[in-house]
Amino acid sequence: MFKLSKTTIEIEPLKSALSDPRAGALTTFEGWVRNHNEGHDVTLLEYEAMESLAITEAERIITEAKEKFSIYDAICVHRKGALQIGDLAVWLGVTAAHRGEAFDACRYIIDEIKTRLPIWKKEHYKNGTSGWVNCQCSHPAEVGTHE
Repeated sequence: MFKLSKTTIEIEPLKSALSDPRAGALTTFEGWVRNHNEGHDVTLLEYEAMESLAITEAERIITEAKEKFSIYDAICVHRKGALQIGDLAVWLGVTAAHRGEAFDACRYIIDEIKTRLPIWKKEHYKNGTSGWVNCQCSHPAEVGTHE
């Protein structure tokens, strides 16, 4: 399951949704808004997304992970809108019988989400300027469509 959220990500319900008596491992990834990037002092982030395509592509990534790794399930939630320093921007949880497969699948999913989803990030800097960063999307339908 993948979801975009305008509100704070509530982790405990997501972990409960992954509960499975077969699972011996739950690995998670939390992406937080940091106060710096490439030499700039960051004060705020804004995420924009092409929601329907992002959800479709993310579900495809999770299906791929289930085929590549012996995992039971995966859930990922990504924020959109304005986020403050320290806010949780993305949460991912993966369950498996053993930790190795859960770690590998978790890494695969977050790496693919970062490169394939049409989600764009605008950083606001301490000096009053702002800029879109990491706007490259490898999905063919999205290349060059966002400024």
